[in-house]
Amino acid sequence: MPLLKVEQIRVAYDEEPVVQDLSFHINQGEIVSLLGASGCGKTTALRAIAGFESIQAGQISIASETVSTPENTVPPEQRGIGMVFQDYALFPHLTVIENIRFGLKRLSTPDRDYRARQLLSAVGLPGLGERYPDELSGGQQQRVALARALAPQPRLLLMDEPFSNLDVELRERLSLEVRDILRGQGTTAILVTHDQHEAFAISDKVGVMHQGRILQWDTPFNLYHEPRTRFVADFIGQGAFIEGTLTEPARFDTEFGILEADRCSCREGIGNRVDILLRPDDVVPDEEGPIPLTVVERAFKGAEVMFTLQSDRGTRLLSLFPSHRDHALGERVRVRIEAEHLICFAHTDEVSKADA
Repeated sequence: MPLLKVEQIRVAYDEEPVVQDLSFHINQGEIVSLLGASGCGKTTALRAIAGFESIQAGQISIASETVSTPENTVPPEQRGIGMVFQDYALFPHLTVIENIRFGLKRLSTPDRDYRARQLLSAVGLPGLGERYPDELSGGQQQRVALARALAPQPRLLLMDEPFSNLDVELRERLSLEVRDILRGQGTTAILVTHDQHEAFAISDKVGVMHQGRILQWDTPFNLYHEPRTRFVADFIGQGAFIEGTLTEPARFDTEFGILEADRCSCREGIGNRVDILLRPDDVVPDEEGPIPLTVVERAFKGAEVMFTLQSDRGTRLLSLFPSHRDHALGERVRVRIEAEHLICFAHTDEVSKADA
């Protein structure tokens, strides 16, 4: 039985739809993300689940209780949910421990204190309970906000871009820590984010949103390796499209020779021109490789270097090289294409563009 069911909801502002025909469900204990660019409707969907926005169609249910229909909206405080906001929303005049205890007024004083200190330890901040929010770093404040949201033991936790105010390194580390905390607490949660690295790090399932709809609801692995639409293929990860002709199932004729794979996701017919998605890990550096290319861009990533490589015809590919193999712009290198699973879409004129 799903803990949360969102069924064909529609949310509009001044008759302009922001979310439309949106459906998904979450099981108890799952952590999921709504992922998309600014303006795609993901925060509006979260606010509808929280009860801050009315819906004009569909319904939302939590633990088999209908909480939103066009005719009726259960108030947010009666939905048994917790919220973690982008700006932390801590009370500056209260200490850390007082912030965490704030939503526990129904408990006795000793029980409130025990629960607050238990969570303070769970989020890695034991001993900081008497400090005030302005005495903490951004990452510490976000942990306190998480502890406060978890304190009443909500049946569902909603997180709206909770790491966006943090630097990249801290954001990546904290997202993993939050995942472990939520797993440890057995909390069901939804993360709204524009950052696919955050979504992939924390989530069991991810919904890629565009123009108010979910284009694909899937595991991070499947979103990367088996995107169902060209938009998802472009949005998730990095890669480039090359033009080819489908000559047999899982066999393509391209400017780089014949490409074959064990599996192929392609709805086009034999003989049709297609655009084939190649990820950086499909393009393997090989000094004896059959494909000579020119380095046109490079991005050092520590253990690896991401090279943008261009063929004599102008087609671009991305490839990850070990960092000790440092090549200058304009240098010629050799690669081979090694893909177990190929994905293709109907041909358009916008091919050969590396999304670096």
